[in-house]
Amino acid sequence: MQVTETLSAGLKREYQVVVNAAELDKQLNDKLADMSKRANIKGFRPGKVPVHHLKRVYGKSAMAEVVQEAIDQQSKALLEDKKLKPAYQPEVKLPENQDEVNAIMEGKGDLSFSVALEVIPDFEVKDHAGLDLVRHVVEVTEDQIGETLTRLSSQSKNFEEKAGAAEKGDRLTINFAGTIDGVAFEGGTAEDVALEIGSGQFIPGFEDQLIGAKAGDDLTVKVTFPESYGVQELAGKAAEFATKVTKVEGPKETVIDDEFAKKMGFEDLAKLKDMVKERMGQEFAQMTTMKLKRDVLDALDKEYTFELPEKLVDAEFNGIWNALTQEMARASKSFADENTTEEDARKEYRAIAERRVRLGLVLGTMGEKEGVQVSEQELQNALMSRMRQFPGQEKMVIDYYRKNPQAMMELRGPIFEQKVVDAIVSKANVSDKTVTKDELQAMVQDEDEVPGEAA
Repeated sequence: MQVTETLSAGLKREYQVVVNAAELDKQLNDKLADMSKRANIKGFRPGKVPVHHLKRVYGKSAMAEVVQEAIDQQSKALLEDKKLKPAYQPEVKLPENQDEVNAIMEGKGDLSFSVALEVIPDFEVKDHAGLDLVRHVVEVTEDQIGETLTRLSSQSKNFEEKAGAAEKGDRLTINFAGTIDGVAFEGGTAEDVALEIGSGQFIPGFEDQLIGAKAGDDLTVKVTFPESYGVQELAGKAAEFATKVTKVEGPKETVIDDEFAKKMGFEDLAKLKDMVKERMGQEFAQMTTMKLKRDVLDALDKEYTFELPEKLVDAEFNGIWNALTQEMARASKSFADENTTEEDARKEYRAIAERRVRLGLVLGTMGEKEGVQVSEQELQNALMSRMRQFPGQEKMVIDYYRKNPQAMMELRGPIFEQKVVDAIVSKANVSDKTVTKDELQAMVQDEDEVPGEAA
């Protein structure tokens, strides 16, 4: 193998690699000789097929394998010999001239290819022992537990039949038949439909026209289907619904007691409160961890400045930018709506991409130095957590991750990152500060405003 360095500028490296035809021919013959021991071809005894016959029949396909193996082996050897740590998978370019390619495949020409990459920047990992940090914590109070129980009770409302006119919040049982220009349409007729006024279940304007209705009333509800309505044939059209109110029910106050707890699947109210307290504690602890991690990353960001691999920054920026523009398109927003311009937004998110890449390199180097490892069990736990986000599609999720090593790496990344942050926190001077739930939520809100993974 002949290696010539053709570029060395900043983090960028490029090499021209040449493997002579004789070496390729030897590897091809070795491969064919191995094939001859296993080949079973009509006219020849098993394992006795001559190499020259295999070369005539399978030479080109075998040479393609030899060339690919040579590229893989020599690229790996190049990185080892030059002691290079690539920031990403090196780019390999083969000759574009078809005559050169044909000569290589026919064993008449040397294999020449280029390897281009950017290396991980060399920087000194600083000692962060004694870093001053504040852990913002929220205590679960009885008032918060009470608010959660009230919210749970409102989600499982009970109703009782009432006399008199319907009000907002009441539940009506209705029959209706819809028409457009006097003609009934598919899906426009139903009986014994329970509808809570103000729930927003029906077409805008429908529920409001039921306010004041009584059991036994007949009324005509006039509405216009929204332009964005899911059924194209109905979108934007005016319709009338002949409606019969058969029952009016008012909300019945739900008493939060042992009976309520039993309906929720718990032994008694005390057990339900314990569950609520535990869940809220987990939620607050997660926010505390997010805030503490952000503070650690902010501290690291101030400590390190070095050249970044351009391709990594481009990839990170493109991921953020694509997520941002898709989100804006869904919300029908422009940059003017956000009081900025596309140029300024690009600068802002480019800086965020650079921060993420820089911190990723810092954490990766620190983790390597500290010997941080992600166990198979931790990966499996992350995969199980991912599966729970797609109920009914668990097998599809498992198959996707098992067939995509890069996807598994994306599961591993956040675990590795958090373990490095935890290692830094373990050596830091950490003081606890009690804050309110609203205060802590405001502190971590920034992370939700940047598309993609926050770092």
